Amino acid sequence: MTAKVLAYNKPRLEGILTVPGDKSISHRAVMFGAIAKGKTTVTGFLPGEDCLSTIDCFRKLGVDIQVDGTNVEINSPGMEGWQEPKEVLYTGNSGTTTRLMLGILAGTNFHSVMTGDASIGKRPMGRVTKPLKQMGALINGREGGQYTPLAIQGTKLKAIDYTMPVASAQVKSAILLAGLQAEGTTIVREKEVSRDHTELMLKQFGANIEVKDGVISIEGGQQLKGTHIDVPGDISSAAFFLVAGAIVPNSEVILKNVGINPTRAGIIEVMQQMGADLTIAQEKSDAAEPTATLTVRTSHLKGTTIEGEIIPRLIDEIPIIALLATQAEGTTIIRNAEELRVKETDRIEAVVTELKKLGADITATEDGMIINGPTSLKGAKLSTYGDHRIGMMAAIASLITESPVEIDDADCIAISYPTFFEHLDLLLK
Repeated sequence: MTAKVLAYNKPRLEGILTVPGDKSISHRAVMFGAIAKGKTTVTGFLPGEDCLSTIDCFRKLGVDIQVDGTNVEINSPGMEGWQEPKEVLYTGNSGTTTRLMLGILAGTNFHSVMTGDASIGKRPMGRVTKPLKQMGALINGREGGQYTPLAIQGTKLKAIDYTMPVASAQVKSAILLAGLQAEGTTIVREKEVSRDHTELMLKQFGANIEVKDGVISIEGGQQLKGTHIDVPGDISSAAFFLVAGAIVPNSEVILKNVGINPTRAGIIEVMQQMGADLTIAQEKSDAAEPTATLTVRTSHLKGTTIEGEIIPRLIDEIPIIALLATQAEGTTIIRNAEELRVKETDRIEAVVTELKKLGADITATEDGMIINGPTSLKGAKLSTYGDHRIGMMAAIASLITESPVEIDDADCIAISYPTFFEHLDLLLK
């Protein structure tokens, strides 16, 4: 763990950035390229630790994957040509890898064991293993398959009709990937829409998948075909610089090629609600994943209420939205975000605890937080809890604190944004 002291002494931010590739899409590009027969090429890939964990898992299954910076080439024989792994599949800190791999491995013809780091060991896997077991999956692990490590004996699966109890793209994707191998047509019903990268990308790989009014249907027994995937910039990474541009005085930040998929772009809506000076120049709206150039300037912000259907569309951005709210006039209330309690850490407690150290007027609730502003923030020693998004929130906070901020484990930021501090330095004026 490398501690980092940040003392920016009232900077302003100005410049143009291209943020790293979308983490969710990078994971899926590798996974679907490995499932598909033939060659898949990926540009704009995020070479962060989480996505490299996904690559490592598929290499252990015998898939040829070459990485050159942000370019990846996958040559796969298709799932029937995979080998039983001789080693445990290690997923690191990646919930996406762990949960989606369960859906993929459940329908293979071999045995595999999967585990992750200490954080993954605490994250609930029962929400994935329960529907997969309904499909006939043979999965064992701690507390009846609730937690890693997990042992998966691949077997023949049968389709199910499943209503999602909570909005979760990871659970939905695991079921759809199992459904791809199952006998019959698998149906997933969503009460609230979660990010739809899996559905969009399956179509790019040639899958027959139907999405209508929150109901997703996929036929079993389909063979994906290798293709090319261009990964847009990650809006969850862009969010930190969007907030920085809005709260640091005399600033203007331009972010190019940011993915603005409507199931992910809740941060934009919230910033507009709060009065941020934010402009969107559309780029590729005809692509599978729409992108835009986002320009943000120092803004006079007002408090708002964030709740209901928008929450799944900004769940990863809530830590940085909380910091934004400390600089807004009035009260900001975040509700219906109890999912944050089972992320890399309990993000509600982590965000509230660390922002309080800086002098924020913030209170935790069971499913969110209440923030009163605007508040002048002071420096402090902050913990990241090994959570990349808490680490980046702390770094952005240090831009407006009256004294230095010390972050205990700055290295964890590399999980999703290896060049974060380089990019921050580019903007500092």
